[in-house]
Amino acid sequence: MYSWLEKNLPQISLIKGLLCSLTLAVSCSVGIPSAQAAETVTIRLGPFQQSLAIADLEKFAKTGKLPEHLQLYSFVLTPQVGELLNRRLQVDPGLADKFVDELVRSPQGKQLVTSLRTAIPDSTIEGLQSALYLSLRQVNGLSAIGFLRAYPQKNVTVDATQALQIALDFNANNLQSQALGLLLERELLVENNSPFQPTFDPATTGKNPVQQQTLTLEDRKRNRSIPVDIYWSQSQASAPLVVISHGFGANRRFFSYLARHLASHGITVAALEHPGSNSVAINKAANQMNLAQLLPASEFIERPKDVTFLLNELEKVNIQPGQLQRKLNTKQVNVIGHSLGGYTALALVGGKVDLKELREFCKASLSFGESPGDWLQCAATGLKENQPRLQDQRVKSAIALNPLVGKLFGTNGLAKVTKPVLILAATEDTLTPSLTHQIRPFNQLAGSKYLLTAIGATHLSITDPAYPMSAAAGIIREKRGQETDSLRQLIRGVTLAFIKQDTPEAEIYQPFLTPAYAQSLSTAELPLRFNSDLPGNIKPWLNLVNK
Repeated sequence: MYSWLEKNLPQISLIKGLLCSLTLAVSCSVGIPSAQAAETVTIRLGPFQQSLAIADLEKFAKTGKLPEHLQLYSFVLTPQVGELLNRRLQVDPGLADKFVDELVRSPQGKQLVTSLRTAIPDSTIEGLQSALYLSLRQVNGLSAIGFLRAYPQKNVTVDATQALQIALDFNANNLQSQALGLLLERELLVENNSPFQPTFDPATTGKNPVQQQTLTLEDRKRNRSIPVDIYWSQSQASAPLVVISHGFGANRRFFSYLARHLASHGITVAALEHPGSNSVAINKAANQMNLAQLLPASEFIERPKDVTFLLNELEKVNIQPGQLQRKLNTKQVNVIGHSLGGYTALALVGGKVDLKELREFCKASLSFGESPGDWLQCAATGLKENQPRLQDQRVKSAIALNPLVGKLFGTNGLAKVTKPVLILAATEDTLTPSLTHQIRPFNQLAGSKYLLTAIGATHLSITDPAYPMSAAAGIIREKRGQETDSLRQLIRGVTLAFIKQDTPEAEIYQPFLTPAYAQSLSTAELPLRFNSDLPGNIKPWLNLVNK
């Protein structure tokens, strides 16, 4: 399997890009007047559908100029889309049949064909294969336009929602992460001579009743209003303070189950909400069609500053009379972040943004076939040079769960992070693929570090199933139910053990920062691994693609 994938992954990825780029380009074009042409593509988006002449798309691809009746949609039909429509896969016409035969017989190829059938509702396996055969035999190679021309119907109907899912599932980084997951399952396994038999379970709720209070902190200097939920019990002032940073488009209640768990064990938790990238801000965003413009560049600076401001304010609250007096240890802080919050956590322990390397990637390598996380990171290219360091010395450790990293810290931006870091990677994460957003960044870290790998988990597998998801999130296939209970159990236990390393109870909790503990919760459906370094035979995969 590995040899076929490594040999043909670029071709599969390019075929995916060619077949999906058309849909991504016009899936939002509902309302365009129908062009009178014999050959059309009909885009279906929920209850709406609209036909578009393939000849118009072909002219646009060749000339880069939009017909007059498409000018209104120039923000979607960009020059980059034109390049994708023109992009060709060159295969020797004499080998075209053999290439398609091998493709459709492989596991990845079968999945691709099955997915294409859902994206093209009236299609058949025979019709798709026929279009691939005919278009690959062309002397000038396979293109999206050529595939449509070769399809054995006068009209091709495309389900835009399903096509978007294909683009996510079959982006090259995600394919690599899934293939790597099979290797990680085997190579990261640590053999145990005896079963793991702890004297207690850190994943069970603690004995302390949990209290909660909501504060709204006003940062007038930056004009930001920051709500924060404080969870506490009968904690001691010496216990570390935990700050939770939510991901892009989420809110401070995202990890309430984890906050309550930690508080029940005597750890005070402050879950803040970032006003520039929470669900409210995203819903109000003017340009929701472009992920790279959906998030203000300044948010990559303001998020870590939100945490610093929070700690400054909580330091004052800690010495004032009230329920929270002496319960906020702002001198010893752990930051837990998910997705974009994972970036926030890493920046606060010393990660340095590399604008030069990020801009080079976003200019040369970004395409419609990349993951949403790859697009989202490029919002940071609008930052000015010579940005201040975002590290806060009060933050002593970080937990980055499915972090958005990619090229944000470049090749060396995490190399000087010496504080303890725990990273979670999920091998079926289509939003922030594990290879480029977690495993490579983990390998950069120089200090004490742990990698928790969930083979088969997705971006939101660690969230509480009761947490409401947005309609947009429903497009993505996520595993959040009973099948991922073991992962959430592991997160509760490992997180508590990691934070307890900064307390006198460190030795008692150390056994839960071991491969034996993670593997004791592993299932056939969701293998779990826990490692402090990558085996030598894994590291060559880190350079599988130059991204």
